[in-house]
Amino acid sequence: MKWPAGFMWGTGASSSQSEGAAPASNIIENERAGLMPASGTGIDFGTRYAEDFALYRSLGLTHHRLSIEWARIEPAEGEHDPQALGHYRDILQAALDTGITPWVTLHHFTLPKWFADKGGFSVEANRTYWLRHAEFMAEAFGDLVGGWKPVNETNYYGMISGSPAMGSGYDRPTQIVVDQQINLATCEAAMILRQTGKPVASIYGLAGLFAADDKPESAALCQQYIKENFDAGLGLHRDGVFVDKNDTVIERPDLKGCFDLIGFSFYGSFGFRDGAIVWRYPEDKPQSPLGYAIWADGLDDVLNRLHAMNLGVPLLVAEYGIGTDDDAQRAEYLTRGLEITHAAMERGIDIAGFIHWTGVDNYEWAHGYDVKFGIIDRDRNPKPSAQVLAAEALS
Repeated sequence: MKWPAGFMWGTGASSSQSEGAAPASNIIENERAGLMPASGTGIDFGTRYAEDFALYRSLGLTHHRLSIEWARIEPAEGEHDPQALGHYRDILQAALDTGITPWVTLHHFTLPKWFADKGGFSVEANRTYWLRHAEFMAEAFGDLVGGWKPVNETNYYGMISGSPAMGSGYDRPTQIVVDQQINLATCEAAMILRQTGKPVASIYGLAGLFAADDKPESAALCQQYIKENFDAGLGLHRDGVFVDKNDTVIERPDLKGCFDLIGFSFYGSFGFRDGAIVWRYPEDKPQSPLGYAIWADGLDDVLNRLHAMNLGVPLLVAEYGIGTDDDAQRAEYLTRGLEITHAAMERGIDIAGFIHWTGVDNYEWAHGYDVKFGIIDRDRNPKPSAQVLAAEALS
């Protein structure tokens, strides 16, 4: 396959999953309570980052997304840790020195405990702290960052923060408030980060969505899910309007056009049958350890749906991967995803890059180190699947 010049090839990771949970984070308490396995020092990215960057570059990968953990930067309210600031600047500089463009995420599911204790994103007034943090990050790292991805899976955060293993067990009304606040927070931060002159991409968690029978109620539920999980957050970028799951309309024309790229993660597809959601679709496909159907073709549905929304900026496959011990299965899944992406571009869909989740096998939250997403193992040995990506990136 022939790819355009400047196409972005890379990997993605988060701080908690590669460096271990920060001592001042909310997530460390869940580990101590036995709700999640201990993350320790993660995959030791905090000490092996230069080695990892060199390995990625040898595979033809020139972009890497990492998160800079808020709980490490500001472990107590208003108190910034100079050692952590210097450490992350060293990481970013090492990436640049290796020919890797670093993209920085400000929030990947975890929060400083002090912010979580104030109610986190369930309290509207708390966005003041978040925006102050975004401004600080722009000033502290804007000279080294190649691009920004403010919040990981913005549209998914309201649900994941209610998980006992990940957050405080929010009820549905509170989840709706969190959904409002995190979408606004993402776009407000994007506007701040764009002032650094570096591009800003979204990361929405998107799935292929299909009516799996001919019943009107299944089609209606599918459309409702699209409205709530595609249209809502993207409406802030395209129209400056957010409509939440209660159909509350929030008009923010100042946030229109907040992203330079619409990035998304893709891990699977959902079906709707007999008026209910089927979380693993198609059901006749192999199941991953996380419960997804291993079926890359749903990626095509996401790309087509986003293209049809006329969002006005390029798309970015910001996370694509599969958790499995079977690397041959990963290689096949990756090959198919690349074929789908390339075919979409040939149809005229503007796609700026393909980011694999992840480079080195990482910590996968409640699953610990048992679910492997990497094209490289924790001993830094590239797997055969790494060559699938390298063959395209180096072509």
